Amino acid sequence: MAKDGRLQIYENNNCMDKLEAVYKLHKLLKGRRTVLSRKELERELELAHSTATRFLQYCRDRLQMPLIYDRSRGGYCYDDKLRDAYELPGLWFNADELNALLTSHQLLAKVQPGVLEPYVAPLRERIATLLEHKRAGSKEVFNRVRILPIASRETRLEDFQACTNALIRRKRLRVLYSSRSRAEVSERWISPQRLVYYRDNWYLDAWCHLREGLRTFALDRLRALESGDAAKDIDDATLDEHLTRTYGIFSGPVTARAVIHFSADAARWIADEEWHPDQTSRHLSDGRWELEIPYGNPTELIRDILKFGADAEVISPPELRAQVKTALEQALALYQTDQ
Repeated sequence: MAKDGRLQIYENNNCMDKLEAVYKLHKLLKGRRTVLSRKELERELELAHSTATRFLQYCRDRLQMPLIYDRSRGGYCYDDKLRDAYELPGLWFNADELNALLTSHQLLAKVQPGVLEPYVAPLRERIATLLEHKRAGSKEVFNRVRILPIASRETRLEDFQACTNALIRRKRLRVLYSSRSRAEVSERWISPQRLVYYRDNWYLDAWCHLREGLRTFALDRLRALESGDAAKDIDDATLDEHLTRTYGIFSGPVTARAVIHFSADAARWIADEEWHPDQTSRHLSDGRWELEIPYGNPTELIRDILKFGADAEVISPPELRAQVKTALEQALALYQTDQ
């Protein structure tokens, strides 16, 4: 450090500090039309005067930065003729960006233990090493960021890899699928369309060549056998219409819209939640909250309504109200007789 506390890049022989300064100088000059005075440059980059001279020479000679000193305006700038064409070589990150990237990878690693870890770990270790050079406290990311999966189901790494490879390479995939709803195992060819992470579990949206239609497969129930010919491609509009218009993970067209009233107590939470992109909602005069959402298969919607107990009432349609009422009566029957 210099006597005034500013960073002595070359004297410390700290390569990461030098890269940080190069990156910051490029950001300062790339998007501005005014000049950067010598004092501003030294202050922004935290450089001593003598170090700044050598640093600017390094930027011009080694990195070929179009850096010029405009005497008429009294400061540094990029040559207007070369400004837009010049980019720094390679991939550059400052400490804040590395921390953000490391946090993102920490989140990915926790999405489902084991599935993404082989891909994430090497890059995360590299980023952590860079941050250690910057003394940016990368260990705090691991100590302070917590992901708490609820009701997650284990997906085998080899099945996840096979599905993602077929998805990206646009190949068909032969699979064994064990359906929970039908309690059966079937072998089929599928054309993967989208990989979905929903409520702490992985799903694969695919065209099923056995059923001749779009289906959603839970990856924990799927066993990949082999890849095959080119996949059948479904356009995004069709996928959205069939797979995302209704409530929850179940596919199919919208057949009804549910109107649900939540108590004033529950409204404090529900009012800030999005249950579906096409929902509508409003406050009622008595403090309750009205939520209206489209749905097709009611299975998941009924389960979510039941979680609120007496704080949620289905207003319409009548068939959904009857289904929720039946489920509540069946639950109550379990408690009618003391054990």
